[in-house]
Amino acid sequence: MMASLSSSFTSRSYRTGYSPSFSLVNGSNRHRSLSFLSVSPRGLNSHELCIRFQSKSGRRSVSMQDGAVVTNSNSTESSKSSLKGLKDEVLSVLSQDVAKVGEGSDGKNQTTVSITVVGASGDLAKKKIFPALFALYYEDCLPEHFTIYGYSRSKMTDVELKNMVSKTLTCRIDKRANCGEKMDEFLKRCFYHSGQYDSQEHFTELDKKLKEHEDGRISNRLFYLSIPPNIFVDAVKCASSSASSVNGWTRVIVEKPFGRDSETSAALTKSLKQYLEEDQIFRIDHYLGKELVENLSVLRFSNLIFEPLWSRQYIRNVQFIFSEDFGTEGRGGYFDHYGIIRDIMQNHLLQILALFAMETPVSLDAEDIRNEKVKVLRSMRPIQVEDVVIGQYKSHTKGGVTYPGYTDDKTVPKDSLTPTFAAAALFIDNARWDGVPFLMKAGKALHTRRAEIRVQFRHVPGNLYNRNNTGCDLDKATNELVIRVQPDEAIYLKINNKVPGLGMRLDRSNLNLLYSARYSKEIPDAYERLLLDAIEGERRLFIRSDELDAAWSLFTPLLKEIEENKRIPEYYPYGSRGPVGAHYLAAKHKVQWGDISLE
Repeated sequence: MMASLSSSFTSRSYRTGYSPSFSLVNGSNRHRSLSFLSVSPRGLNSHELCIRFQSKSGRRSVSMQDGAVVTNSNSTESSKSSLKGLKDEVLSVLSQDVAKVGEGSDGKNQTTVSITVVGASGDLAKKKIFPALFALYYEDCLPEHFTIYGYSRSKMTDVELKNMVSKTLTCRIDKRANCGEKMDEFLKRCFYHSGQYDSQEHFTELDKKLKEHEDGRISNRLFYLSIPPNIFVDAVKCASSSASSVNGWTRVIVEKPFGRDSETSAALTKSLKQYLEEDQIFRIDHYLGKELVENLSVLRFSNLIFEPLWSRQYIRNVQFIFSEDFGTEGRGGYFDHYGIIRDIMQNHLLQILALFAMETPVSLDAEDIRNEKVKVLRSMRPIQVEDVVIGQYKSHTKGGVTYPGYTDDKTVPKDSLTPTFAAAALFIDNARWDGVPFLMKAGKALHTRRAEIRVQFRHVPGNLYNRNNTGCDLDKATNELVIRVQPDEAIYLKINNKVPGLGMRLDRSNLNLLYSARYSKEIPDAYERLLLDAIEGERRLFIRSDELDAAWSLFTPLLKEIEENKRIPEYYPYGSRGPVGAHYLAAKHKVQWGDISLE
């Protein structure tokens, strides 16, 4: 029966047909996975199955998704023995289950996933969530049996929802073949239910519709809350009590912002946990789903040339830069309530910093990785106000075109002091990073759009080439590793190099990995990866409640001081590089922003 056996950390295998999943408990508290490629008796379909190894002393067991259990709970000696016997038992059970595929062809033993987009008529749902779900469907990453429901207060029919969704679907996926046909098949799985977010009656009606489509299968339900945070709790309460799965899992994806400070964030978490367990809550930060952010730990932990250099001994400073070349453009009402520090720095950039600076996790298990991130956040020094620069963009005319200032937005109060730009110096007080400045910079209406991590290394002690006229100041032209998250994803290393010729002149060159040139396959959108992870129960890229607490503990005192003292932001022209104060901040810590020079 078993065509092949391979070792893996994760399994992304929602292929056609029956696919049992189970957990094996053995030895230690860590999870391991084995992937089995099994072929049905009729040879029609193949299925990748995932076994998760987990330990409880003296006991080994395998819990199948369909309820079957394999156990071995003898003595301590048996718990120390080889897994061979248990593996044979597992394969035996698998053989029996695969043999039952034909008998279970009515689908009653199969699972189905029902995805409900709460707030389906909003921009996020239309521009990101539905297109991401279609991309997953196109790539055969969704289960064979799935249903998508849109839920919002807007009055809409199934047909109207499908028309709305169809306008946002694109065939940007690399396969591109049969796109129109795939769209039609996908839209056949999309339905709509109108209701209030705080109405248990309306969620009960949704539950009835979901059950009709689930058709007696084991039902797994995912709710994506694409709604304002002030109605999160009402929607969760109703979904939990009236539309939860009775025989499968129920998960809820929550979009940021997760509160405005430590107090409101803790209150939100406490309210959500009245109706959900922590492992049911998936707090999404879409930046963690970016390809280059996910590649960050791969770059560091799987390349020997980088890991030994990843410390204060070799790294002079680290910069996290986020810039947009547009302003609030009609979204000022929302933005003015939060500002750039809450909107970008406290979540996106701080999460990336934690991933960058963490110690090597015990494994790739979600909890092991998140444990290390929390340690970083708890080791961070309180942010000093004098290490922070805030700014706000003002109107500017360039090339005969006048660009509006932040307070020119009709949705923004004329006397608003909300920062649209912030730069800060942060420090991690641990043995690895003691004394290394971590600089963050984020802003709107700047000269370019980019998000990148820049690692500037120390100069070479006693550098021979500084003694000669080589045309390059090597104390300034140190090595720099740049991870460009967007746009034009790339990783490049700046090195000093001899200019060809008879003389001895040096310049800086790039060792460049440009993703578009190296890889023909198009990079998936962050929402695709995160939605797939939520469906599969992979929590590695989602934020745990104690991570959230630690992040807010770092920024809440700073925000309180800025807002209570009504600190006036430094004004900068629309389309500029931001406030001059950001350059003084960098100079204070003997750093130069890496994005100043042209690449």
